Amino acid sequence: MNMQDPPGGVTPVSVRVSNLAHLLTRNARRLPDLPGFIHGEERWSWAEMDRAASALAAGLAARGIGKGDRVLVHSKNGAEMFLSMFATFRLGAVWVPTNFRLLPEEVLYLATSSGARSFLCHADFPQHAAVVAAGAPGVEHVLSIGAASFGEASLAQVMAAHAGAEVPNAVVERDTPCWFFFTSGTTGRSKAAVLTHGQMAFVINNHLADLFPGTTEQDVSLVVAPLSHGAGVHQLGQVARGACTVLLPSERFDIAEAFRLIETLRVTNLFTVPTILKMLAEHPAAAQHDHSSRRYVIYAGAPMYREDQKTALRVLGKVIVQYFGLGEVTGNITVLPPALHTTEDGPEARIGTCGFERTGMEVSIQDDDGRALAPFETGEICVIGPAVFAGYYANPEANAKAFRDGWFRTGDLGHLDAEGFLYITGRASDMYISGGSNVYPREVEEKILQHPAIAEVAVVGMPDAMWGEVGVAVCVARDGTAPDEAALMEFLGPKVARYKLPRRFLFWEALPKSGYGKIPKRMVKDEILARGWPAA
Repeated sequence: MNMQDPPGGVTPVSVRVSNLAHLLTRNARRLPDLPGFIHGEERWSWAEMDRAASALAAGLAARGIGKGDRVLVHSKNGAEMFLSMFATFRLGAVWVPTNFRLLPEEVLYLATSSGARSFLCHADFPQHAAVVAAGAPGVEHVLSIGAASFGEASLAQVMAAHAGAEVPNAVVERDTPCWFFFTSGTTGRSKAAVLTHGQMAFVINNHLADLFPGTTEQDVSLVVAPLSHGAGVHQLGQVARGACTVLLPSERFDIAEAFRLIETLRVTNLFTVPTILKMLAEHPAAAQHDHSSRRYVIYAGAPMYREDQKTALRVLGKVIVQYFGLGEVTGNITVLPPALHTTEDGPEARIGTCGFERTGMEVSIQDDDGRALAPFETGEICVIGPAVFAGYYANPEANAKAFRDGWFRTGDLGHLDAEGFLYITGRASDMYISGGSNVYPREVEEKILQHPAIAEVAVVGMPDAMWGEVGVAVCVARDGTAPDEAALMEFLGPKVARYKLPRRFLFWEALPKSGYGKIPKRMVKDEILARGWPAA
């Protein structure tokens, strides 16, 4: 073998993989009459879902959507929103879901930065449809999810017009994009993390192995989070095994109704965030309904207070599963299974850990130079493995910052113990997590600074028993002005999504500054604590 020969004498080739829409095809063939989706009185069998996905795919194809095209979806949870995923996959196009809480201008940014050609918008958001239609030059048509006054047609009309169409699953390769998962990563404005068919196939298998092993078509999964993000990934694992997906009948999170559904439909698993898990465990309905059918209650997205963890174990039983992951690694970093959750605080409790490495994944704690650190040494949490995304779409600068020697840099700080259990100790960025949602202070600070009475501001995340963390905006008023908390809240309300709004506005004469004139967030948080948080 000469120096020009490839390693091992094997020439790398493009690897064809199964299109993720084949999961639906397979269920329609093997389990045609079993329920695949339930939303209130609405029930879809696997055969009906497969036919509907093909009809929608045909309607999109008739409008010029094909392999590689981006389909932007701004919607609350629902059957048509879920079907849009499979219709998009079937064409080899890219599903681009948004957080439905975003403002119209924020969705416009996602439309333009993703290069979307099609926009599927829930009927409840006419302003979003109008702003995107007018401001995103690449978007060629708008379709409504539900009956609406905007758009050229509703998805129901599109599917009716193409009923009976048989659309084959497009040929895809391991690195063919299927989903733009919008995330800000460790810093900055939202970026599209590119998820691929091959990567997602690994993620589905990993979820089945580590989070809800033994899942079959006899299982039932309750959705209590937006399908646009982690819950959507979770549900793909359910589809892979023919398990039925159940939505709450209304968009309001009704805990009593959730427990009623768990009892009536014999729900076996659900995915949520610590805030919702805490609410479920503390609600009186937990004692009023039979929830013994549950096998896995999976939580992720933020750390969980130890006392809340104990309460959940006492009320729900030894069924809770924790995992740690980012959108860029599609949740696949660590897992803490039910057997390692305990109400006792002894050595076996491993208090504060988020678990050990997921199957097929490797975690490394590294210093600023990329050197691997020893157990119990704190550094940046880095990860490699097949679940790591393909990179940020059209953003080479962000990719250069996110990867080092092949390792994805999470931006989170932590350490491993001697047995490989991971403990998260902080964040390299100023981002904080409130109720499972990432909030990036700079975006909010810029909006606050638009108020004529505010000279300086620092937004930080502070501990909160309900939400994990909440935003606190520390403001310095301009001379001669006296803004108050209510006025600032009213000013900011129309400018940022509700979940990004600071919970408190504090007014100080000056913000702490470093010797370089910067405002270190750590100093701000320390001062808030010194002044008596949460009573500040």
